[in-house]
Amino acid sequence: MRGARRTEQWFWRWRSNPLRRRDDALEAWLVTAVWALVIGGGTLRGAVTGRAADGVFAQQRAERTAVRAVLLTGTPQAASNSYRSVAKVRWTARDGSTRTGKTLVKAGRAAGSRMTVWTDARGELTTEPPSRGEAAVESALLGASAALAASGLVVGIGGAARWRLNRRRIDSWGTEWALVGPQWGHKIVPHD
Repeated sequence: MRGARRTEQWFWRWRSNPLRRRDDALEAWLVTAVWALVIGGGTLRGAVTGRAADGVFAQQRAERTAVRAVLLTGTPQAASNSYRSVAKVRWTARDGSTRTGKTLVKAGRAAGSRMTVWTDARGELTTEPPSRGEAAVESALLGASAALAASGLVVGIGGAARWRLNRRRIDSWGTEWALVGPQWGHKIVPHD
């Protein structure tokens, strides 16, 4: 019994009621549309974005190649092993030509050290592509962010529309009260 009463309270805008206004029904449809767009549209947007990001990461893994290189300039020693600095390296491209370029190298490496660098399809230096696990996590985060952004936009637009409906209802109530209120009021005549 109690659950049925709660359900009736939730769906009061859908029931036939002489006090229900057109704006109440419009608001019910608006809230339904917002929830449908948040659930359906947000999920779709997140899935499409996640899949697109995963495709980009897979393409990066396919196009980029690890190449052995020689460090031409040493890097200064740092307090932390995570510190990196720009240094010049030399490597042999797929076509057999020797190339040089600058890349980020861990601190404390001496000139002549061997290291691994990543090159793109043209043989130019690039960053290491994300592993499958890193790509999956990043794709999921990008998809979730896109879903939240799309949902936030829909909720914001829906909130603005509901605010406008509430303003319209309040104005309507004010107009109706201006017509009916004086009929209900009692005039108090002061006694001398």
